[in-house]
Amino acid sequence: MEWTGARYADGPTVELRTWIDAPPDRVWELVSDIELMPRLSAELQSVEWADGATGPALGAKFVGHNKHAALGEWSTTSHIVEFESARVFAWAVEDPDDPSATWRFTVEPADGGAVLRQWVRLGPGRSGLSLAIDKMPEKEQKIVFVRLREFETSIATNLAAIKELAEGKVDS
Repeated sequence: MEWTGARYADGPTVELRTWIDAPPDRVWELVSDIELMPRLSAELQSVEWADGATGPALGAKFVGHNKHAALGEWSTTSHIVEFESARVFAWAVEDPDDPSATWRFTVEPADGGAVLRQWVRLGPGRSGLSLAIDKMPEKEQKIVFVRLREFETSIATNLAAIKELAEGKVDS
């Protein structure tokens, strides 16, 4: 696990990785299926392709519906900003030029299987977290830390579930 940044303006990040005993193409099939993600997430409730998109491609959009005990319910539009089939799938939340967050999966062949990484960066665009920081600027580092810990937990859960699915330990 890797963390960077402590203030929102620093674009703090979290990245975790795991090795999966499955072909990289199988891992890719799972990470590029946006409809799988709500099954893995406590926060992301549902997702659908937008503006006629039917699958991941550079520039495609999807809408995610989220729920969080402290933040309430909200929807966001994500824009695919990096896409290299079977290798990289990244999306910016809301404005692709000034996203509230950017998420990325990378898949690399390794040791007869695949290394899967999931990464997230907060900001630089405003988000629900920005509103909390505006109300309590003296607590910014704590607010960012708590959100990064939530993302770390979520990413760890995602990677473990994808590993189990890819390795055939549970049915997809």
